[in-house]
Amino acid sequence: MEQIKTYEFKEISVDYLKLDDENPRLPKSLRDSNPTQEKLIEFMLLDASLIELMLAIGENGYFPGEQLLVTPIEDGNYKVIEGNRRLSSVKLLNNPNLATVQKAKVNKVIEETTERPTNIPCLVFPSDAEIHRYLGFRHITGIKEWRLLEKARYLNNLRESMFSDKNIHHTSREVAKMIGSRMDYVRRILVGYEVYKAIEDESFFQIRDLDDTTFYFNYIVDSLSRANIRSFIGIDFQANKPSENLSQNNLTKWTKWLYEKNDQNKTRLIGNSSDLNDLNTILALDHHEALVAFDEKGYSLERAKELTGVQDVVFRDFIANAHNYLEKADRMILKVKEIYPDLEVDLRNIKLLSNKISSTAKEMNDYEG
Repeated sequence: MEQIKTYEFKEISVDYLKLDDENPRLPKSLRDSNPTQEKLIEFMLLDASLIELMLAIGENGYFPGEQLLVTPIEDGNYKVIEGNRRLSSVKLLNNPNLATVQKAKVNKVIEETTERPTNIPCLVFPSDAEIHRYLGFRHITGIKEWRLLEKARYLNNLRESMFSDKNIHHTSREVAKMIGSRMDYVRRILVGYEVYKAIEDESFFQIRDLDDTTFYFNYIVDSLSRANIRSFIGIDFQANKPSENLSQNNLTKWTKWLYEKNDQNKTRLIGNSSDLNDLNTILALDHHEALVAFDEKGYSLERAKELTGVQDVVFRDFIANAHNYLEKADRMILKVKEIYPDLEVDLRNIKLLSNKISSTAKEMNDYEG
């Protein structure tokens, strides 16, 4: 990655440094409210373990190697693009009255520490765009990772500011180069963010307790790696605009299956690999009966999957594999130096289990006949 050289080092008074009200780590509800600096500090205190950072800076001073990354704004001030937690900590150390929450903890830090940095080392960039490459690598694949939804917001901002005239394939490739990641992963995040915005625009389909702070964005990214789920919600990765034909009806279903809780506080699906794989199976075009059973009749995911016939294939594979392993053991026995003591017990159990499976299969055939 090409090194950025369009910066200037300065020590800047904390009074001229402003928190970023468009920080991707902020929830949309806060960003859309045009928050004051005090509101941003309140969020940091509640969400970002600021007390420990205050204590560290208050005891040891500000480490000069942790420069803030800033851009100039109006009236000689600077907006902090990277380092909002550190800036919040320093502001509170110098003015604990800024705290509207966690007041007792803040005051305790003030009592126990003596360092009050007023001039902070900064790297000043001419614009936000000059910082994008560095921040992209540092927070998406580097040592200070954001949560996945925060990554998605950042990458979407990057896409809009630098690649607004490019299709998803070009954008994903270029962004992947910038942040040192894989193109397919970047594409899933960017398209996933479009899906998320569609859900957000519908007020999360009025699902109780679901908002941008409780939404697991990884469910979208993981789902988009499965072809049948993509097709179900209307995503086509081969198109220049993959979410152009997003199915609102099916997206509603997908969201409710994963996020809407019943009276027992459980959802129809868990967003793990097992459940998403099973959902992907029942969403196949030739498994319509299974989908109807799950979606309309209230079948459990496991019970609906039984209607796909997948178990028939798995059962046959298990029997074939068992037979293959026994054949290998038969060929190997003359080369074994010592027969282990429990061989006869194991073979007898295999025979009993084989007889049981055979008997059950015969009963099923007689019943169906």
